[in-house]
This record gives sequence, C-alpha cells and structure tokens, in this order.
Amino acid sequence: MRVLFVGPSHPEAAWLFKALQESAHSLQRADDLRDGVFLASQEPFDAIVLMVLEVGSYSALHGFIGEFATAGSGAAIVAVLGAATAQDRTKVLRAGADACFCQPYSFIEMHERMAALQRVGGGGFASAVASVLPAVGGPSLDAATRELVCGARRVGVTRREFLLLECLLRQVNAPVARDQLIRYAWPEKEDVDPSSVNLVVSRLRRKLSDDVPEVRIETVSRFGYQVSVLCF
Repeated sequence: MRVLFVGPSHPEAAWLFKALQESAHSLQRADDLRDGVFLASQEPFDAIVLMVLEVGSYSALHGFIGEFATAGSGAAIVAVLGAATAQDRTKVLRAGADACFCQPYSFIEMHERMAALQRVGGGGFASAVASVLPAVGGPSLDAATRELVCGARRVGVTRREFLLLECLLRQVNAPVARDQLIRYAWPEKEDVDPSSVNLVVSRLRRKLSDDVPEVRIETVSRFGYQVSVLCF
C-alpha cells in the first residue's frame, strides 16, 4: 500500500511511521499539513494518515481534511489524534475523514481498518490493482505474510522485494519507469544506486522462475521493468 504520512517531529509520530514501514507499506512523509496537501496532489496514494497530537490544532485539521480529499483522488483518509473526546472524533469524521483514532490506539486495529477501507473504497492505486489482476487471473500479494500468492502457491519475499513487486503489479503487462520503482521501493532514500535495483530484480527473477514461472519480470530497455503474466 502506498501511504502518505503527515505528522509532526514527535516520538509518537516516529513510532507510527516505523510501524507502518515495517508492515510492508511504501511511505512518503510530510511534517505539516500544507506540505502534505501538496504531496497528495503529486502522485496517487492508497491512504493518507494525518497525525495531529495537539488539541489546539484539531480545528485546523478539520479545514485541511477537505483539501486532502480533493488532492488525494479517493485515497482513504485516516486521522490520528492525541487526547480526544468522542465529540472531537465526530468532528473529524464529519469533516471528511474515513476513520479517526485517538490515544491510546491499537496499531493492529488501525492497520486492519486501513486495509478494509482499501477493499471497500478502491481509492488511489487500489482500484487499478483490483481491475487489472482479476482480469488476467494474476497473482496477488499478502502483506500479512509478505508473500506472493498465485493460486495455492506462495513465494516468500523480503520487504524490499515486496514493495518492488507491488509497484510492478499495479501495472501488469505494462512498463514501469525505474524512477517510479525507486520512489516506491526505496521511499526512505534520496539516492539509490541503480545496481541496488538490479540486485533486487535478479533475486525476484530467481524466485519466480523456480516457483511461479508464469509471472516474469522483463527489462524495458532505457526505461525500467514490467511484470508479464501468462494467461491461466
């Protein structure tokens, strides 16, 4: 899942960001709401997580939620507050958020709510994935186990391999630019050596060749890569 995380420089925000990252999501981060709206308009996201911990900033959040809804093009909007009352959470939902949590919250519940919103909403990239994969009878990814699933077969992959595969599978049988793959699979790095991409692709090719030969990663000269799926 491609996630835009907007939160302050705060230990709680750092913890949530890391938890999402370790759950096999590709994250883009902004430190304030205005910068977040700009980033939301630059590329599609599956979910936008807005963390506001100061009670005095809740009213500002209400005004920004509508901007994120417009810029995010259907991405699920999840608000995470600090100390909050039922009335505070209700105002956030009325402003347009799809879900709202406050401290203390359960990360597992939040994560599953995001997954549920993606299933029912199909926002951001999700609708493209849902429309392509069933049409070709293609594989899917299980974020819980970090595996590529193809029928009864399962192939375990690393976190980096998972992110790269997820990016490629959003455009099955279509080329994906190398720069796009780097932004998606290496979101925490500003400069990535091309050899790192080649190494991950080589590892994935070996795994697919052994266990799922009908799924292939092909090189697109001077552009990037694409996943090709043979008809079932």
